[in-house]
Amino acid sequence: MLEINSDFIFRSVFAFLWLEFTWELYLSYRQHQVYKKSSKPPPELEKHFSSEMFQKARLYGLDKSGYGIVHGLFNQIFSTILILLNGHAYFWNLSHSVLLALNLPADSEIIRSMMFTVILSSFSTLVDLPFTIYYTFWLEERHGFNKQTPGFFIKDTIKKYIVGMLISLPLVAAVIFIVQSGGDYFFLYLWSFVTLVIVLLMTVYPDYIAPLFDKYSPLPEGELKSDIEKLAASIEFPLKKLYVVEGSKRSSHSNAYFYGFFNNKRIVLFDTLIEGYVKEEPETTEKSDKVLKKGCNNAEILAVLGHELGHWKLNHVTKNIIISEVNILFMFTVFNALFQYRPLYEAFGFHDSQPIFIGLYIVTSYIFSPYNAVLSFLTTLLSRHFEFEADRFAKKLGHAVNLKSSLIKLNLDNLGFPNYDWLYSSWHHSHPTLLQRLNALDKTE
Repeated sequence: MLEINSDFIFRSVFAFLWLEFTWELYLSYRQHQVYKKSSKPPPELEKHFSSEMFQKARLYGLDKSGYGIVHGLFNQIFSTILILLNGHAYFWNLSHSVLLALNLPADSEIIRSMMFTVILSSFSTLVDLPFTIYYTFWLEERHGFNKQTPGFFIKDTIKKYIVGMLISLPLVAAVIFIVQSGGDYFFLYLWSFVTLVIVLLMTVYPDYIAPLFDKYSPLPEGELKSDIEKLAASIEFPLKKLYVVEGSKRSSHSNAYFYGFFNNKRIVLFDTLIEGYVKEEPETTEKSDKVLKKGCNNAEILAVLGHELGHWKLNHVTKNIIISEVNILFMFTVFNALFQYRPLYEAFGFHDSQPIFIGLYIVTSYIFSPYNAVLSFLTTLLSRHFEFEADRFAKKLGHAVNLKSSLIKLNLDNLGFPNYDWLYSSWHHSHPTLLQRLNALDKTE
């Protein structure tokens, strides 16, 4: 192996982290300027945006952009300090001290790695908590989206932390055990294990974990349910259950999705997606008594689901899983080549030990940073391509008109801003912009 000292590794990691942050900051600045300087939507969308609605969307985008820049800067400074002060080594040593104080086996690498995970996760959660509170109770509240009470937020945060630990700690233990006992081909065993865990979580999460946070109810009998079942049957989608999730207790943002393997598919609609499902105070437009209804009507919901079912019919989910699996195998293969390389650990303050979990963390979080940045951009491009394909699928089912109106409604309900800097959008947007999707739907085949 080419000899690279710890100082070179440290400087390279440090330099790329700041290079990537500078690039992200530049893109955010470009979009922030768009929010500040835009006075009207694109001509094609002017008839859909009143001046009042455009101003609301602009201010919401401006607030989110400013928050993102400040939060990103804080995270970058925090990460820099953590690296400069050998923070990971400090938390690793602290985990040993805590285990000794609790009379637990501090010499066990598995137990120590689990304690390290608890300490670092707890610290990160507490550090980020003020930003989460600000975003939820000031930014989202200010623009009419937050529906959480302080009590709901506290219980939700505690539940997320506990569930996260119950899932992550056994995984940490299993990963270390596999590396310790797997021999030269441990990375293949590790990849197989992670694949099984992903499938298990995708199966278990919707039925047993998600209901811990939100209420899921069967979609009531009626025209909408019948129409959705007919739509699913028309393309041989193996629909087993239809749910409505009570997302309105958390936020007024809306969504829809499907999940499940093989012949056991379920569709979930957010209650905020269904027009009239959530009882709210009616809004009116400026200089008009016309009531603004939030959510989509039945025909528009069918169009949205036509798009979502297009992802299934065109195997987009399967393709994304394959890409993810290849990527995971590649990372574990590289980790296999690097995890015993001492300078890698010394660069982060580990001069006397080479903990397996620390090595995996360093490789996946820092060594892979340039690769992850490029891969993220490529998957963003692929995602936009999939979105256009799913829109075309819904159009072939005869839902083009209603899909267009639903996209416009959802954009207005969520205060989506219609103007974007091209470079920012190209790098960040996994979905095409509203105007791009409407123009694509207007094109003849």
